[in-house]
Amino acid sequence: MSDPRIALVAEGPTDFIVIEAALRAILNRTFILSQLQPEPTRPEMGGGWGGVFKWCQQFRLRGATSIEADPTLANFDSVIMHLDADVADKSYADCGNTAVQAAIGLQALPCSRPCPPPSDTVKALEAVLLSWLNIPAIGPKSLFCIPSKATDAWLASAVLPQGHTLLAGLECNPNLETGLAQLPKAQRIRKSIPQYRSVTGSVVSQWQRVKTHCTQAAVFEQQVQTIAQAFPT
Repeated sequence: MSDPRIALVAEGPTDFIVIEAALRAILNRTFILSQLQPEPTRPEMGGGWGGVFKWCQQFRLRGATSIEADPTLANFDSVIMHLDADVADKSYADCGNTAVQAAIGLQALPCSRPCPPPSDTVKALEAVLLSWLNIPAIGPKSLFCIPSKATDAWLASAVLPQGHTLLAGLECNPNLETGLAQLPKAQRIRKSIPQYRSVTGSVVSQWQRVKTHCTQAAVFEQQVQTIAQAFPT
């Protein structure tokens, strides 16, 4: 069996960790996940959603009509574009004047919608991502991963006990990262690579719980499973 090669454009390394764990739960097979953004050898790109915006700007300048048509991505069996849904509350000005100029003619930010349901904001942010890439739609090998309001929600739903107060309205909580960092020491989760790696096994083993609390996790699974039907065997 040949391992499928998956590319990930993400906001940061902790997002990579959570998404990789989700893929392990969904695919139940080995795969190779390559992080295209943030890229340690290209510090000028930066991280966060601004780094994703810059990556999309470079993609747009290459003039590909789809993600699948970009020759720099041709060797991948799938390409995942990640943004946290809380980006819908941001402004291009948050990334400086260069970003404001680069965003002329693109879909506007902020673009958030009332939550619940989280799906309305996700749909609006998908339109923003498509404009960043200058493509009409995602293709057969590509997908958007937009956890609401962030990948922290997927992690929290896997590791917190049932009935925990932070699980209420989880996908609409803009302060979840702060809430996780302020928990009692035995439950506390700070946003760091070592701590996220230490608990992502729970994302894999408790994936059904994650989908129960996070509708966007279920959407992600459905998209991955559809693309995986064409993976090499």
